[in-house]
Amino acid sequence: MTTITGCYPVIGSADVGAARDFFRTHFGFELTFESDWYVSLRHPESPHFELAFVDHRHRTVPAGFRRPAAGLLVNIEVPDVDDVYRRLAGEAGLPVALDLRSEAFGQRHFIVEGPDGVLVDVITAIEPTGEYVDQYVAEA
Repeated sequence: MTTITGCYPVIGSADVGAARDFFRTHFGFELTFESDWYVSLRHPESPHFELAFVDHRHRTVPAGFRRPAAGLLVNIEVPDVDDVYRRLAGEAGLPVALDLRSEAFGQRHFIVEGPDGVLVDVITAIEPTGEYVDQYVAEA
């Protein structure tokens, strides 16, 4: 088995500054590294939650892959999704891609659009119902 000391996504971005500001302003992430082409963020209350953004045109990205992220969904779990919805969709006026709702598979959530079209799914876990109850692994 491989020992892993860290794991986090690095998201290709057309504007790493906008991505940095979005996650700092709306979700409380803090900078751990910043350059004009790469930004690394960590959440101060849960330092094992990290995100990074790289300018998709940078030479460290292999030539055939130099494009911004597309179709990416970042899940952020929170204790009170209704409160976060009021703050982000109401007060901050962020574009809502999926309105607040409860799902039978065990989530109350909504989705906002972040920079580069990255979707952020803000979630509070709720009890699953119906067929989904038996699909959860007990040890998880």
